[in-house]
Amino acid sequence: MTQKQRNRNRSKRRAIYCPTHRIYLDSVSQKYPLYTTQAEHLQQRGMGRRLALTVVAGLGTVPLTGEWLEAFWCGDCQQTQWYHVRKLAANQYTLSIAPSELWQQASGVILPTGNPTVGEFTRRQARQTTFAGAKDFYRIG
Repeated sequence: MTQKQRNRNRSKRRAIYCPTHRIYLDSVSQKYPLYTTQAEHLQQRGMGRRLALTVVAGLGTVPLTGEWLEAFWCGDCQQTQWYHVRKLAANQYTLSIAPSELWQQASGVILPTGNPTVGEFTRRQARQTTFAGAKDFYRIG
């Protein structure tokens, strides 16, 4: 096997480019896969209405294959931006800036509002960075 043939089998760098500057983007986060619980989202991606309703009714939560949220660094912009990435084919992707409602469909993401099942006292204690937070445990009087 020649050197050329061996190199051809290596995986290629993902061809993800800045939509503004058309330069290669460097990933600075993990991929956050997307899912849906609504048939409308599946219909928007080309699935028929009846099939979409059946799939959501049967599975409840449906993973959206080939779609995820990921942060990239652009050398020209000198900033990090979160994008909704869709894989079209081998080494072909489309990017769009991630809208806020899409974060509700991402798995493994920490909610900015915090866990809704955690009480206010626990949330306040978790935010404390100094020992002064212990005053909540002292009984006055």
